[in-house]
Amino acid sequence: MKEIPNFISVSRIFFSLALILVKPLSSAFYIIYIICGFSDIMDGFIARKTGTASAFGAKLDSVADMIMIGVLFFLFYPIIKPKIEIIICVILIGTIRLIAMIVALKKYKTFASIHTYGNKITGIILFLFPILIPYIQTTILMYVICIVASISATEELIIQLTSHELQLNKQSIFIK
Repeated sequence: MKEIPNFISVSRIFFSLALILVKPLSSAFYIIYIICGFSDIMDGFIARKTGTASAFGAKLDSVADMIMIGVLFFLFYPIIKPKIEIIICVILIGTIRLIAMIVALKKYKTFASIHTYGNKITGIILFLFPILIPYIQTTILMYVICIVASISATEELIIQLTSHELQLNKQSIFIK
């Protein structure tokens, strides 16, 4: 029972990589994509409900999220052809997140990505992106994602810089 959440996170890595093998926005894509999204919800939920949450599991969840985002970026870049402002925004967000991880590595001697509300909201919006593409102009979607992801990345960096101990489940800089 203890390893089920980690197994779910690992399965998300494999399902994310499987997305490369199917046509983006096809039925097969959406089926695998929904499985990835469901697994992202379930791993943490099961870990918390069964009392099996762990630092390793939180890191594994973050790695699975990063792999999924990387695969989606790889798949959608040629489809959405983002404007230079969006590309710059993505690079800045990635840089801020990398700096936050380096700060955590230096301070706590471990890789860390915090599960803030901002990061969860960013994750939800990123998850909805492929589903909303047929209905909302992609440029608008990308600007919304950039704004929300910039705020959440900055918040995570502030938390890492100001915290005296690693708090993987810190909800926000506005909540003690």
